[in-house]
Amino acid sequence: MEINMLKEYAALEEMSVKELLGTWPRYFDNPPKNRTNKKYLVSELIYRIQELAYGGLTKLTIDRLEALAESKSLNKPTYENTRLAIGTKLVREVKGVEHHVTVLEDGYEYQGVKYKSLSGAAFAITGTRWNGNAFFGLGGSASARPYQKSRRHN
Repeated sequence: MEINMLKEYAALEEMSVKELLGTWPRYFDNPPKNRTNKKYLVSELIYRIQELAYGGLTKLTIDRLEALAESKSLNKPTYENTRLAIGTKLVREVKGVEHHVTVLEDGYEYQGVKYKSLSGAAFAITGTRWNGNAFFGLGGSASARPYQKSRRHN
């Protein structure tokens, strides 16, 4: 039996939420998670109809997705994905003078001194506290600005 998915989809789109809820038990054993969102109901129903007509995900694909989900750590710092390659040279001109910082395995080197962070190197260059990524134009910030410390005057 050939199913025309476009006709099925069009028919679902024409239904009211009440009609979609009436159709739901033909395809699912459990009630929908959302009983008021028409887009959600249509999406779930059309996916299920397609799944029944053409087959769902293979066991291998399901196992692979579950393994990927289990190995994904929510506690990993995001900076690991954006870490610069060792040996990268960062250059910033300040008051007409070019300053060169080299990325090391465990920090940054500026004028023979090792810094744990780019912010430390930026401070050495300017004497002002900076976000290191912003100072060197990394991270998509269009306007690099130093940190501003609020001062309390009594």
